[in-house]
Amino acid sequence: MNGPSRALAAMAGSETAQAGLEARTGSRESQRNRPREVQVRGTAEARCPADRASVRVGVGSSKESVGEVSNSVSRRLEYILQALRQHDVGDEDTSVRKFLHRDADLYRMDAEVMVTFSDFEKMERVGSILLEKLDRSVCVGTPHFYHSAECLSQMRQRACVRAFENAQQKASRVSQLLGQSLGSPLLVREEETKEWRNEEEEEGGEDGGGRGHIPQIPTVTASSQVSVSFGLRDRSRKKL
Repeated sequence: MNGPSRALAAMAGSETAQAGLEARTGSRESQRNRPREVQVRGTAEARCPADRASVRVGVGSSKESVGEVSNSVSRRLEYILQALRQHDVGDEDTSVRKFLHRDADLYRMDAEVMVTFSDFEKMERVGSILLEKLDRSVCVGTPHFYHSAECLSQMRQRACVRAFENAQQKASRVSQLLGQSLGSPLLVREEETKEWRNEEEEEGGEDGGGRGHIPQIPTVTASSQVSVSFGLRDRSRKKL
């Protein structure tokens, strides 16, 4: 290798070494400047009983003419709707269906009112009034309980927030053991969520005395697991 070539190689090697030194120095500097932190996990559960119930109220009649059967059903149907309005059940929570057909020499009309309740005590009062006033001419079905989308969403949020609070308490105790002060959260990540219905409630509606089935209000449980990173501050550092 001639002189100019050796000089260029030496300069290149010197620049390469210098670049490598700067990279390593920068890496050590970034490690020193990296904020101290503690990473913890928190878990929690939240429960939510059903907040809605749908009830079917049915009436029917058989008459020799369409007019007679229509009048008979319409009178009872109007009483049902009036009782619902008196208990502040809105039209948006009710739906009405009618079905007319011929049964041998008679005309048969059946009507049903599907009602959605969010107040279960009100649901019981309305059912009792209809059975008392209309007796055997009305059929009040067993309530079907369910969870609204809003109820489930709020339950999931409560579980996640409680899991974060549990993680924060855990991180606070760890920071005390390390002689540090807990700083702000740097990263929050929900790692796992689960939901399940309470099976024992679904099976516990019927007693051993044979007095019939009492509908139970089902409950859904949600669990959440979060991973949180908190910054740490030295207690001895004075605030400016």
